Amino acid sequence: METADILIQNKKYVQGLFFCPLSIEKITKALFAKVNEQIPPKSHDIFYLANRSAIVLPEEKQIIVQILMKYQLEGRYPEYYPKSPSQELVTKYFFETKNLLEWFKTML
Repeated sequence: METADILIQNKKYVQGLFFCPLSIEKITKALFAKVNEQIPPKSHDIFYLANRSAIVLPEEKQIIVQILMKYQLEGRYPEYYPKSPSQELVTKYFFETKNLLEWFKTML
């Protein structure tokens, strides 16, 4: 999240948003390891990882995950480059990511 914050502050919005779902993916994998007592699968799909960890995402959290997941592709698939959202939306997505991260932390 620190890297996302630095990039967003420097108006590198798409690059900053790449690190938002990455942070959610990492905590979801930590929860997967805790619940299943095994190494998490090599997947970037937050919904899949949450489901396999018996985590039920409320609808408002599902919405932000769907939004964030489109920004995780840019770093992995350079031919896919999402349009940069407005500064207002980026700020909103970053704030919602921090809230989502805190929500996941309550399960650790």
